[in-house]
Amino acid sequence: MIEPQPAAESEFARWVDIRAIDEAPLVLSATPAEAAALAHRFGIVAIHRLEATVALARDGAMVTVQGRLLADIVQSCAISAEDIAVAVNEPLDFRFVPASHHRPDEEMELTAQECDEIDFSGTRFDLGEAVAQSLALAIDPFLEGPDADRVRRQVGLAEPQATGAFAALAALKRPKD
Repeated sequence: MIEPQPAAESEFARWVDIRAIDEAPLVLSATPAEAAALAHRFGIVAIHRLEATVALARDGAMVTVQGRLLADIVQSCAISAEDIAVAVNEPLDFRFVPASHHRPDEEMELTAQECDEIDFSGTRFDLGEAVAQSLALAIDPFLEGPDADRVRRQVGLAEPQATGAFAALAALKRPKD
């Protein structure tokens, strides 16, 4: 039911044909090469593990996907640039909908579930890319490690609010003697 595709489409492409969906859970695992390519794409040091276990439920031409994303990644501290190991354990809950589900000029009110809709054309969709994008959303771009405060003090930023443009504005508000 799931088949890898050439890397030109996505680093972690796993195409699913809606006509072949059954009730068995699917397990998607990235190969070392796919994990390295995704780490490069997301600007992190490494992805040591990327797995998703999902259940697919078809409702006409729409497919609901629910499951769990597990990943072991290494990213850099935003302050000290040290490598930090991070375990990702996120629920997955989204729906693939035919591209014609909404007209481009149609005004609509979104519900929480509709925010996680992914358009697809034909009878196949890329489940792997959806999982990869879920991992990208789970990465903290401002992650700080245990040495962040030490590095701030070394470079004179121990009190970030006391420097910069906002400090100059605060000085203007000080009461005059």
